Amino acid sequence: MRVTVTGGAGYIGACVVEELLRAGHETVSLDSLLHSQRPVLDELSVRGAGVVVGDVRDHDALSSALQGADAVVHLAAIVGDPACARDPELSREVNVAGSDAVVAAARDAGAQRLIFASTCSNYGRMSDPTIRLDERATLAPVSLYAEQKVELERRLLGNDHGAMQPTCLRFATIYGVAPRMRFDLTVNEFTRDLWSGRELEIFGAQFWRPYVHVRDAAIAVRTVLEAPARQVAKEVFNVGHSDENYRKLDLVEMITSALGRGDVRFVDRDEDPRDYKVGFEKVRDTLGFEPQFDVARGIAEIVAALEAERFGDPFDSSYSNLTSTPV
Repeated sequence: MRVTVTGGAGYIGACVVEELLRAGHETVSLDSLLHSQRPVLDELSVRGAGVVVGDVRDHDALSSALQGADAVVHLAAIVGDPACARDPELSREVNVAGSDAVVAAARDAGAQRLIFASTCSNYGRMSDPTIRLDERATLAPVSLYAEQKVELERRLLGNDHGAMQPTCLRFATIYGVAPRMRFDLTVNEFTRDLWSGRELEIFGAQFWRPYVHVRDAAIAVRTVLEAPARQVAKEVFNVGHSDENYRKLDLVEMITSALGRGDVRFVDRDEDPRDYKVGFEKVRDTLGFEPQFDVARGIAEIVAALEAERFGDPFDSSYSNLTSTPV
């Protein structure tokens, strides 16, 4: 297939492009380089990906990236609750209006498949902590970012897009080493801070969240693209593993155990009320997808990369989605 990946030089996007290239698909990356990922985009180009620098709101860039596309993986967004809360107007322009533009342009370009990157944050806060939420569970977003994802899911699944069939993937919280590294995600951030000897301040220690490695997220995207259309058309899949639901307290215990040290302080704070366990049986039973990583292995991978000084200064602002410095 010829696949266009929006946000293709991002944290998940670069891994998706690499995974699709390994599988033999012709791949084009569209990215605005909002987080200084020029070296990532250049490396993808060396590996054989087509590259287009531009924003999803830029009609010309979008049209160029979508030319001849059989499928589109739509990842480009202002990602995460803090980034959306900081600039709600921009997040709506990019995440909602920009997504509408991608869907319309993909349909007009003749794409047959569209994968939309959504989030398990859509579940908000569970009412019964003994039950893992599946794709039929009530959506109760508690952040602007999740509200936008829910809105887009409903439009994608409820509207007619001609021959183009959408699929929504609700990713668990992502972690792990990637070409465009992020240290503003829970597992990555906690591991970096404890490895560096900083005191880690934890709130909401008992809240549950599911986790999935960034490379496994990319494999899930490829798996959906290669599945028969009848299995994935207008379907929603949670992406992760049912055994990989953890509290922040559990993560801290795993990281300090791996490091043999760690300075942690638990505090009470009325922020981030998300609290949910998620089930991932549907993606396993329908598509045969099961993650290759677990969080413990991901922590070891991050520690090894930090020890090897792979990231230079891991506290550099370029490793956070709250930084916006296009180059």
